Amino acid sequence: MLTIVQGGSAYGARLITTTPLARGELIHPISHYRLVDRPTYQTIQVGRDRHIEELGVLAYLNHSCRPNTHVDTTALTVTALRDIAAGEELSFFYPSTEWEMDRPFVCLCGAPQCIRLVAGAKYLSIDTLGRYPINRHIRAFILETLEAALVTLR
Repeated sequence: MLTIVQGGSAYGARLITTTPLARGELIHPISHYRLVDRPTYQTIQVGRDRHIEELGVLAYLNHSCRPNTHVDTTALTVTALRDIAAGEELSFFYPSTEWEMDRPFVCLCGAPQCIRLVAGAKYLSIDTLGRYPINRHIRAFILETLEAALVTLR
């Protein structure tokens, strides 16, 4: 169902589906990983100071500002956000899991609403984040940031 293809992407290797996927379909469970307390460019953030690594084929999910998958860090699953054709690259919106990226990078996705710099949800507006499914820990960080800002206004 999933295969790693070297090249053909601005980001290097990429993860391709070999079969069509329907919107909402479970693509892959996240079941084999190692929990670490610091982010790297190969981890996915699942909570405050909680990151997972050694993700197997999922390590090849590249970023896109027009993603076709969602990484759910509560259910530990990857699901299709829309119908995906066989042969299509799988991607997700990195700030949906990352508050602050270990290695920010310039986005090369070419989407009309591209965020240009992928540095983490911390650096994006609520309007921008509202276009994507955002994980629970990222929503909690947003609320903490807003509450801290309100305290300084008092």
